[in-house]
Amino acid sequence: MNSASIGIELDNDGKEVYPEPQIAALLNLLADLKKRYAIPGINILGHGDIAPGRKVDPDINFPWRRLAQQGLGLWCEPPFDPAPPSPNAGTLLGAFGYDISNADAAIAAFNRHFTGVESSRMTDEARARLYCLVLKKWAGEGS
Repeated sequence: MNSASIGIELDNDGKEVYPEPQIAALLNLLADLKKRYAIPGINILGHGDIAPGRKVDPDINFPWRRLAQQGLGLWCEPPFDPAPPSPNAGTLLGAFGYDISNADAAIAAFNRHFTGVESSRMTDEARARLYCLVLKKWAGEGS
């Protein structure tokens, strides 16, 4: 992944809200890169999404929903339809694109990005959100 990606680092200690000027600059940069290199919006990810367990950034304070609202990522809003009993959370995480060789790390990365909590536990609500995201991805949304 790293050989075909553009990495962006933001200065944040992982405990604070990101300053508005920093996020505004990031939104402009991402919109430019997306257009210039024809990057599908769904391919805008965090370090922790690419390397669960090894990377934990950006933290739970990162405004992923705001990025997705501008076509820079994917997002699902509640209420969510319940996910069917199968496939299991690991299969859904893999279908969404997470490396599931360390399931707890993949769940934690998903929760950090999409639920705003630090947890390696997959709740029913998180699983329903994940199922919604997988359906959107398969439908080609966020491209």
